[in-house]
Amino acid sequence: MNVTGLVSVVVIALASAIIVGALGLITLRLLSRYSLVLQLLVVALATIVSVVSGMAAAASLMYVSDHDLTVFYFVAGVAGSVSLLMAGLLGRALVQDSRHLTRAAANLGRGEPMTSVERHSNTEFAALAGQLAATGERLQELRDREGRIDASRRDLVAWISHDLRTPLAGIRAMAEALEDDMVEDPARYHRQIRGQVDRLSGMVDDLFELSRIHSGTLRLRVVQVALYDLISDTVADLGPVARAKSLDLRFEGAMGLTIPADPAELSRAVGNLVMNAVQQSAPGSAIVVAVTEHADGRAVISVQDSAGGIDPRDLERVFEAGWRGTEPRTPGAEPADEGRAGLGLAIVAGIVAAHGGDVAVQNLAGGCRFDLLLPAS
Repeated sequence: MNVTGLVSVVVIALASAIIVGALGLITLRLLSRYSLVLQLLVVALATIVSVVSGMAAAASLMYVSDHDLTVFYFVAGVAGSVSLLMAGLLGRALVQDSRHLTRAAANLGRGEPMTSVERHSNTEFAALAGQLAATGERLQELRDREGRIDASRRDLVAWISHDLRTPLAGIRAMAEALEDDMVEDPARYHRQIRGQVDRLSGMVDDLFELSRIHSGTLRLRVVQVALYDLISDTVADLGPVARAKSLDLRFEGAMGLTIPADPAELSRAVGNLVMNAVQQSAPGSAIVVAVTEHADGRAVISVQDSAGGIDPRDLERVFEAGWRGTEPRTPGAEPADEGRAGLGLAIVAGIVAAHGGDVAVQNLAGGCRFDLLLPAS
């Protein structure tokens, strides 16, 4: 075949392919809302028609016998039928995978586990299915966490409502008694009202502090803090409360550790731990506040009591907002101050996290120990 004939064949084949391809694209556009199987069949059919039409047009320029042309049509028909069958099978497999992934995505929204399949039509669908399964697991973890947070929030609201109602009812009753001039010692009622107001103020302060922690608006005024001085002040402030319950509150450990911290916030965190130990401990027991240096260089502030320890099932919940034991850990101990609404340990965890540190709690023989691990720089 000379160059002119070869160019003619190429032009005819290209023209046939363009015409059939354009018709195929129009057909695919019209079938865009139909099944993927039908669209794959259209693509396969367009390929077959393009080849056959190009060969038929080119045969008119060549001396091809009718017998040879008929044989070509039969071969093209058989090959085209097989191609259409393969396209249909592939489309069916793709549709099945697509339906499976659609159901999996719907299950994610409903919180149902994803149904797994062992085989996929291609690696892309297999990877997508694996990613959906992993996403489902992460979403389930988030749902469980959200459920725990909602339950904790409901408990917090219930406890705060209860703790607010008690002092408010007392204040109202004493105010009515004073108004009706039915008391013999008004000064005592005034002192009691002031005590109840201080109790309410403490609850409001705790709520405000916790809201700042959770909203990320807690701003630290960091300076170099000598831990011995800070803890000595805390022990001195709470010493009268401890002595009133015949508790041995003392400091132990290193005296020369200095870390960058906000002294007011850190003092509040340590004070909350000490007060929690005071409330839970039985008279005559010891509370030890210690400062040590961890093997990794961090400073460790520990508060150890002899209050009988914490239920192992509750060790992971003690730093949740609103959590508190339903009764003293040591038999015979006085109940914890109900006016705190279970916010003290949550505030401790938030303050330590703001300093870039960690909190931990563990049961020891006869009691438990809270550890604040704070970076030294």
